[in-house]
Amino acid sequence: MEPQMEPTTPVSGNVFKDVLLPSVVIIVVILAGIGTGWKVSNSKVLGSGASNVEQKAAPGVVKKGTEVGSTDSKTFKDETEGTLQAGGVNGEGAYHLDRQGGESQTAALTSSVLDLSEFTGQKVHVWGESQKSTKAAWLMDVGKIKVIE
Repeated sequence: MEPQMEPTTPVSGNVFKDVLLPSVVIIVVILAGIGTGWKVSNSKVLGSGASNVEQKAAPGVVKKGTEVGSTDSKTFKDETEGTLQAGGVNGEGAYHLDRQGGESQTAALTSSVLDLSEFTGQKVHVWGESQKSTKAAWLMDVGKIKVIE
């Protein structure tokens, strides 16, 4: 007995619709993603959620009056001033702010937007968002900073 052969359906003759169009769409999407990533990484203004961040201070040139950070005053609405020091408070924050009133008024600081190391040892005014803290009296995510002295 000879095996029965199933009738075959003819292959679609529209190669453009079946192969070329999907390939071109995939390549365009990949190139658009690469272009967008390159544009964002080379931009002078960085986005942080809905906020905009100004360029950071030039290295070694942080003078009185220098102000850098986010322009988002809704997110970073809390503010205070004092002398910025390295090291957190009881393990919270990477920096702390020595404020008037003694040790009980020290604020632990972190920043999702700025490199605070440029301002260590200087009297500054900071704007930020208060965070929940278990060890420090006040924990703040700093979004904007201005050198006072």
